[in-house]
Amino acid sequence: MDIFNKISANKGPLGQYAEVAEGYYIFPKLEGELSNRMHFNGKERIVWSLNNYLGLGNHPEVRKADADAAKNWGLAYPMGARMMSGNNNNIYKLEEQLAEHVDKPAALLVNFGYQGMVSGVDCLLGRNDVAVYDSESHACIIDGLRMHIGKRFAFDHNDMESLEKNLQRAEKLVENTGGGILVISEGVFGMRGDQGNLKGIVELKKKYNFRLLVDDAHGYGTLGKTGAGAGEEQGVQDEIDVYFSTFAKSMASIGAFFAGSKEVIQYMKYNMRSQMFAKTLPMPIVEGNLKRLELLRTQPELKDKLWENVKALQEGLKERGFDIGNTDSCVTPVYLKGDVNEATNLIYDLREHHNIFCSMVVYPVIPKGMMILRLIPTAVHTKADIDETLAAFEKVSDKLHNGVYREMEIAKFSLQNS
Repeated sequence: MDIFNKISANKGPLGQYAEVAEGYYIFPKLEGELSNRMHFNGKERIVWSLNNYLGLGNHPEVRKADADAAKNWGLAYPMGARMMSGNNNNIYKLEEQLAEHVDKPAALLVNFGYQGMVSGVDCLLGRNDVAVYDSESHACIIDGLRMHIGKRFAFDHNDMESLEKNLQRAEKLVENTGGGILVISEGVFGMRGDQGNLKGIVELKKKYNFRLLVDDAHGYGTLGKTGAGAGEEQGVQDEIDVYFSTFAKSMASIGAFFAGSKEVIQYMKYNMRSQMFAKTLPMPIVEGNLKRLELLRTQPELKDKLWENVKALQEGLKERGFDIGNTDSCVTPVYLKGDVNEATNLIYDLREHHNIFCSMVVYPVIPKGMMILRLIPTAVHTKADIDETLAAFEKVSDKLHNGVYREMEIAKFSLQNS
């Protein structure tokens, strides 16, 4: 059989909709300056789908730092993998400042968040080790675990009783293999918006011998007194053995970092294959991230404004009877009942008739008969944005409950800027 035969037989859960959805529902194109309002399909929309938490993506000081660095360095330097010819003092400077901020002895810069976590998990786990991870971990964690040839156990989301049972299973295995146990959780779960129960996990260290890796992509810059993330927020930063975050959220950039003990970070630096054999980040990215980190640390008013907007949006939704689950972060999911057709028509209505752009999540990511409208408040949203969005959500919710979207055919769209 031709290996490509399966492609025509099964295009995948999203790929099957490509012909009718691409450019609008899937792979949409947001245009214009990064902000609370951008253009989509020829019209201005209020945008709730950008992980630009602190508004740094289009901050004037950031734009200047990026432009100056590009002018001074170009986009190629440093050239080559860091271990061979791509090292630079600014990389060390960024690592030192990141480590200081999250209160760890050392940090390691990596090129991308997704790739960084995949390769970090692979680097830390040997064949005799056991991974115990939250069942709702991000795809990058799951993909890293797929590379692990040893055992892995998933515990029920944020369920410490389930975690303990799996730790007991893991301990029995490592008694025979001589390996160790790595527990993996997230600081903030990006779909639900709830924080990982890091405090509960750390408490189990008193009974079980394991190390803790935390992916804090959505917590870094948004949680904790200094913005150091979910560990700082919950008072357990010291007990996180390996801390990870991407720059793609609060810092609105490219790249990521691990932080931990000097010994562990040194080991990762010399053994993380995807980083060792990849070209290092261009200097404009590194210098731009130094400026973003400076603003994150020295302008707490950005985080304050973010949380002002988060509270206004989330409280407004709850007052109107919307279910936003157990979120205790900026991530704001709105849970609604409806099938894929209803979800599609609802999103079309929001975009075309209310000028609201937010992300839609449906089966197979979540169970059939459910949909999530996922909103990401930022520091650059306004009260007017929030008020307009709440009013629009009330209107489309009434239509959904009254079966209006169920009776409609899937909305046909025409792309204005094809």
